[in-house]
Amino acid sequence: MQHAAPQPALDIGYAPFRAVGLGKALAGALALGALVCGLLFWLIYFKAGSPQQSAVIGRLPAVNATLNSLSATFLVTGYIQIRAGNWRAHMRWMFAALATSALFFVSYVVYHNFHGDTKFTGTGPVRPLYFFILITHIVLSAIVVPMILLSFFLALSGRLVAHRRLSRYTFPVWLYVSVTGVLVFAMLKAFAK
Repeated sequence: MQHAAPQPALDIGYAPFRAVGLGKALAGALALGALVCGLLFWLIYFKAGSPQQSAVIGRLPAVNATLNSLSATFLVTGYIQIRAGNWRAHMRWMFAALATSALFFVSYVVYHNFHGDTKFTGTGPVRPLYFFILITHIVLSAIVVPMILLSFFLALSGRLVAHRRLSRYTFPVWLYVSVTGVLVFAMLKAFAK
């Protein structure tokens, strides 16, 4: 009877992350999430758009949709890689998803700083559908930021059991936010006047 060779333990934790307690990491993730949400709330609902417009600023919604599409693609690819047991590729794809989401955030802030809020002009049955998608997108966007940060912290600190548990929720929420970001853009574009 042959025995399978023992699998080597994954040692992917990094000392600076291991040194931080889970409570501090959670507090930091929640604080950064609150800061991001506060900035976006102020930017969209209280700050007026700038009178200066440019073709570059006008193209940012399409850039944002592209970045959301890439993020969704990278998330699914990373999920497939971890299901196949390829944790190194999984980490690369998840960092790619994080990078595209961060670029999206920067582009989104720049666009809304200059443009302000975009009104949805669709009427009929599509209107409640749009607002359902938009509201769930906004609410889950606020929730997922600390989840993403904490999921990365848990992985980078070597707390893989906790990382897996949290990521079971982080992955679908992050994917939903990325996909609905594209849907919001498409619906705004389809019903633009």
